[in-house]
Amino acid sequence: MPDTAPSFQFPPHEHVFLGKDHDRAERRTWVVIILCTTMMIAEIIGGALFGSLALMADGLHMSTHAGALLLAALAYTYARKYANDRRFSFGTGKFGDLAGYSSAIVLAMIALLIGYEAFARLLQPVAISFNEAIPIAVLGLAVNVVSAWLLSGGSQGTHSHGHPHDHAHAHDGHDQQEGHEHDHGHEHGHGHGAHHRDNNMRAAVVHVMADAAVSVLVIIGLVLARAFGWLWLDPVAAFIGAVVTANWAVRLLRDTGGILLDRTPDPLMADRVRGIIEAEGDQVTDLHLWRLGPGHLGAIVSVATTGQSEPSHYRQRLAKFADLSHVTVEVQHAPSASG
Repeated sequence: MPDTAPSFQFPPHEHVFLGKDHDRAERRTWVVIILCTTMMIAEIIGGALFGSLALMADGLHMSTHAGALLLAALAYTYARKYANDRRFSFGTGKFGDLAGYSSAIVLAMIALLIGYEAFARLLQPVAISFNEAIPIAVLGLAVNVVSAWLLSGGSQGTHSHGHPHDHAHAHDGHDQQEGHEHDHGHEHGHGHGAHHRDNNMRAAVVHVMADAAVSVLVIIGLVLARAFGWLWLDPVAAFIGAVVTANWAVRLLRDTGGILLDRTPDPLMADRVRGIIEAEGDQVTDLHLWRLGPGHLGAIVSVATTGQSEPSHYRQRLAKFADLSHVTVEVQHAPSASG
């Protein structure tokens, strides 16, 4: 029996929806992990050798942030390693959001622990070794500032480069066409909004910035407490830091949780997509817009038309949105009123 296989093949779809700075962000995160881990080990060993409980406690506190950063680094590594794994229908771009969500939970727990400890110390004040506590807080602040500076270089996620791929097929009596858009010469919606944000790097930065904010407040509290004998000011400063940290954690939980639940990331773009399709008198009967990764959006659009336009016509109209990295268009040909 002769081989009836076609002599041509369509190029395979790519589902790599990672940010352009993914590799650099991964490297910077591992560098900060090494820095925090070295600091943690030095503080714990130094505290054990010199009998400093405060130094050991700060070292153990540093371990929580090293663990959160490790989660971020592993998410980058895993997303890159399995970016071309077909088992992930829409790529691995959401691993960073999953890690950010998990990291936000850890951050919220840290805030609760700090708040609880501050409240307990307000009720039962303890003696403070100011000459030891203040330098440790300053050292912790310095480490966090350096960490934030190192991480900030990889905090912006944008598009990865690629090429458009299209295919069309029939499905349930409708015409469909789906594919990808990575054309950077087109419009990015209304600018680099929240859907361009790398929430994995954002979570890592929030961890070190929260620790830095707490360190600043604690230093101020310790200095004033030593100068005026206001022992109550130290736990009050820590409590304020806990409230600030909890606020950041809640915002991060809200943003990453919405992405994991496929909440529409950009309502304005959804309105503009609908407007472009309906500008010729057609009707959008169904529209789904969700985030695939930093700077990448997926869209499924169902169009009812009385004309003869095919999916390629609507995809061409949507091509101006470079953020739409994976688009499926379904066309329902309704009979015209005159027919």
